[in-house]
Amino acid sequence: MELRARRWLRLFLVLLWGTCQRTSGCNETLMLERLPACGKAFEDMMKKVDTKNWCNLTEFIMYYDNFTSCTELETNIVGCFWPNPLTESFITGVHKQFFSNCTSDKVHWEDPPDEILIPLILIPVLLTVGMASLVVWCSKRNDVLV
Repeated sequence: MELRARRWLRLFLVLLWGTCQRTSGCNETLMLERLPACGKAFEDMMKKVDTKNWCNLTEFIMYYDNFTSCTELETNIVGCFWPNPLTESFITGVHKQFFSNCTSDKVHWEDPPDEILIPLILIPVLLTVGMASLVVWCSKRNDVLV
């Protein structure tokens, strides 16, 4: 709990002084030095999760939330916006390290049966032909429209 309180205090300080730091610009070098600490903390937390469960987000969602909060905090402390391309590339590296074997099951789409497919095709085609015929027929009958 103490770690969480410190994190909230740091976030408050960043928000309080964030506008002052933005004027000095983004220190990308310092940001790239600070981000690995977030990755190391995430790696330590992920050691608690069985590798079979690394693809099950419910098993480590709190650890991942702490990781993203850490990267956001560290990025803001050095005066950079979050996310930015460098932070995204760091996060992508962490994803490759832990989640490269996680693939989503692809749904195999199939056409509906012919009893459903044929009416779905024919109805719009026949309506289009019918409406075009009605427009042509009405345009030839000038006496009714006047």
